[in-house]
Amino acid sequence: MPSRPATLGQLRDSGWESVPVKEEVRRNAARRIAAGRPLVEGVLGYEHTVLPQVENALLAGHDIIFLGERGQAKTRMIRSLTGLLDEWLPVVAGSEILDDPYHPVSRYARDLVADKGEETPVEWVHRDARFGEKLATPDTSIADLIGEVDPIKVAEGRYLSDELTLHYGLVPRTNRGIFAINELPDLAERIQVGLLNVLEERDVQVRGYKIRLPLDVMLVASANPEDYTNRGRIITPLKDRFGAQIRTHYPLDVETEIAVVHQEATPLRGIEVRVDVPEYMAEVIATLSHLARQSNQVNQRSGVSVRLSVANFETLAAGAARRALRLGEPDAVPRVSDLENLAASTAGKIEIESLDEGRDGVLVERMLSQAVLTVFRARVPMDTVRDAVGAFDEGVVARAGDDVASAELLEVLGQVPALRGAAVRLAGSESPAALAAAVEFVLEGLHLSKRLNKESSGAGLAYRAR
Repeated sequence: MPSRPATLGQLRDSGWESVPVKEEVRRNAARRIAAGRPLVEGVLGYEHTVLPQVENALLAGHDIIFLGERGQAKTRMIRSLTGLLDEWLPVVAGSEILDDPYHPVSRYARDLVADKGEETPVEWVHRDARFGEKLATPDTSIADLIGEVDPIKVAEGRYLSDELTLHYGLVPRTNRGIFAINELPDLAERIQVGLLNVLEERDVQVRGYKIRLPLDVMLVASANPEDYTNRGRIITPLKDRFGAQIRTHYPLDVETEIAVVHQEATPLRGIEVRVDVPEYMAEVIATLSHLARQSNQVNQRSGVSVRLSVANFETLAAGAARRALRLGEPDAVPRVSDLENLAASTAGKIEIESLDEGRDGVLVERMLSQAVLTVFRARVPMDTVRDAVGAFDEGVVARAGDDVASAELLEVLGQVPALRGAAVRLAGSESPAALAAAVEFVLEGLHLSKRLNKESSGAGLAYRAR
């Protein structure tokens, strides 16, 4: 950055002021709040619950621990906090721990400033370089976090008592920045003790060295609720040193869940069919996740992640694309018969409580049926399709299934014109693929409402009068 001061003297002349990292974050957070901008980008459903607590914690200058089940955007919120740092920060050139040119703390930086004075070279680091992150694992050591003697430096001829023989860990290397620990309970308790000074006295000590590094670090952590597993816990003295414990949650309504799915799902590109997932099918996917979170047969301590909705949405779209490719259709719109593909994307994301072997598939199938029925009742008033039920009483049979082309499925509209109105409203268009999907959804809704029978055979599915 040629336009920025390159020496300590130039930095002083420029009028730049050094402030602690929490004050820097507070200042930038206050500007965003005053401007009506969110502190965290890309996180939906927390506007009135979690984010106000985050704003309070940052304005108060607190270290934060986010407590919540898997898939609740804890890591995303932590990583987005770097946006509250100044874009560029001056450091002593060559410093491993981003020493403040005005107040150096490492032996290297202190010696350099003492030797060069106002000619001490200054570098500028981007805010992204001021973020450090560690996934806590049982084998994490104090050396990883704080530091250790570097045998190579000792072999070069330095004495063990020389501070320059130290290899700094992740925490010192994030000096004047934000350091994050994900899944904090996984960190061994004896290692958690090593963080106590970082949070309270704001320093680190390495082994038996008589050194003290007064670090300027904002510490943020994430954890699952302590009653989720037996893998570990957060020791009480460490928990006490966090200024704010913020509880996260899953989307509180289906609409927010759908918005998250649309934001996070990977679109299908590079194939020869156009894929369009209708809103009512996305609503089925989101409703399934909400039903799973309410079920007493699903382990609620492990949670039902939003990743379930995202994976199911992507699988549903892929299943529709596979059918369209096989049948040679240009458009792919997911149908109810594609929901059976969700077994693979659901199985690994929910933990079933005390069911016999193989019964988990039955539970998922039952929740899917309940989700379809819930959406059907909300979107298709029964009085709009009552005449259609009467037509089936006269012997009409509608064939559906994964191997049925859109044109074949739409033949039922010629036999039961009363279905067209509800199907068009659901589809939102007259395209054959969208109408066929809507027709099958209405037929399945009538079946689940006990107005029609559904039979499964080698020839596929058939809807007929009860």
